Amino acid sequence: MKILGINALNHDAAITLIEDDKILFAAHAERYSGIKNDPNLNKEMFEDMENYICQNSRGGIDKVVWFERPWIKKLRQLKAGQYSEVFSLKNLPQQHLDSVMGKWNYKIDEYVDHHLSHASSTYFTSPYKESAVVCIDAIGEFDTISIWYAKGNKLEKRWSQTYPHSLGLWYSAMTQRLGLKPQEDEFILMGMAAWGKQDDDLQSIMYNDFFGYHKELDLKMNLHRGCMNYEPSIYPDNGTEQWKFDIAANVQTICEWQIAKVFKKAKELVPETDNMCYSGGVALNCVANSNVVKDQYPNMWILPNPGDAGSSLGCAAYVGGEHLDFMEHGAFLGYNIKGKYPVKPVLKELLKGNLVGVANGRAEYGPRALGNRSLLADPRGKDIKQKMNEIKNRQEFRPFAPSVLEEHAHEIFDMPTKKSQFMQYVAPCKFPELYPAICHIDNTSRVQTVSKEDNPGYYKLIKEFYKETGCPMVLNTSLNIKGQPIVNDENDADEFTKKYGVKVYR
Repeated sequence: MKILGINALNHDAAITLIEDDKILFAAHAERYSGIKNDPNLNKEMFEDMENYICQNSRGGIDKVVWFERPWIKKLRQLKAGQYSEVFSLKNLPQQHLDSVMGKWNYKIDEYVDHHLSHASSTYFTSPYKESAVVCIDAIGEFDTISIWYAKGNKLEKRWSQTYPHSLGLWYSAMTQRLGLKPQEDEFILMGMAAWGKQDDDLQSIMYNDFFGYHKELDLKMNLHRGCMNYEPSIYPDNGTEQWKFDIAANVQTICEWQIAKVFKKAKELVPETDNMCYSGGVALNCVANSNVVKDQYPNMWILPNPGDAGSSLGCAAYVGGEHLDFMEHGAFLGYNIKGKYPVKPVLKELLKGNLVGVANGRAEYGPRALGNRSLLADPRGKDIKQKMNEIKNRQEFRPFAPSVLEEHAHEIFDMPTKKSQFMQYVAPCKFPELYPAICHIDNTSRVQTVSKEDNPGYYKLIKEFYKETGCPMVLNTSLNIKGQPIVNDENDADEFTKKYGVKVYR
């Protein structure tokens, strides 16, 4: 049975098509529209999906599933005083789908709770048949944190935190407070944190300003509209930018405290298993994943697309009720740029010390470029960071990631896990002086391990680079410019070369 899962009208609209235990196709709307975190569907992504069906499968779609329950969401919006949203007909799923596809193309058959979609996305793609499941995000219909027990094809919710108490909303509010875009730039705050000073007094003040209304995870105020006027009493704006980094550092620490409490609660509420599946936008915080989550649950699975876009997979998986063979394609589920992986020309550019792009194979599903839509460089170059930041229009404090041959990862990094195929953890680099381009200011790296099974073409490229240089990794960042979606198709790749002067091989 073919099931189409859809997430839209929130942010980062996406679709996922599954058939029995296979994931056939998955894509983000932003890659087609060119609008970062586009909340709206578009016809082009559906056309790509239908082309894939024609070439690789038989029969049409049996069910269409939406990732949340719109009428329950409207009740929450009513409680929040969002009256324009409550009475708007533009944010109704079927109407939106009809406006994109025409009245008779797709009819929504089922609606699945937001957090149940999150939980299903990570559990049904995991290697476990029994697991605790934790979901932490900004907000679903009402849930903001949920803990589940999953076994077989059943998920049982054992606890939830509800709106307006939300760790994710708090982190987004602090993102806004630092002059960044909430629900988009949280990863920038995470990168800023390493540049700031830890301060016990500041942490205590900030924690007490926001948390512990009745319980430790409760907020003292509704942060749905942010906290632009917030000033911690001991850290006024002194006219420099350093205060932003100090705030970021202590926000990250407090966030990790709260995540630790959630996972401790999960251990108490789900004693049946030591396995853990983790999802929700907060699961993209790879620093917290390394510092907190792995300490409590060594058997951990995090879907590489744990945010709302991944809920398009989750709602379909829940209705299908089968464990999915996620590693058949890994995160490579989107638009396919056909052709042999361009190892030789890319290697030639790397050996010259140039920045070089790759756009080949199926696009990654999720926010991380994993070798198929990547901008690459030699990680040993001292001026590489500056060159990358100039091309990508990025702030200097943001880190770059290494893609390292899996068999060499533990030689260079203190890895928190055996593998890290999807850049979900950070690890201290043992030789930061040798690899300055991929080391953050605290000498950590968001590591991607690469094996022949994960991505044969990309593995061969790094292997050949290793043979030539003795360096078993390359710098890998997404093939895009700050504020723009990652390159999707052939035209995007050619346009990137034309606009920014960086050769993109496909």
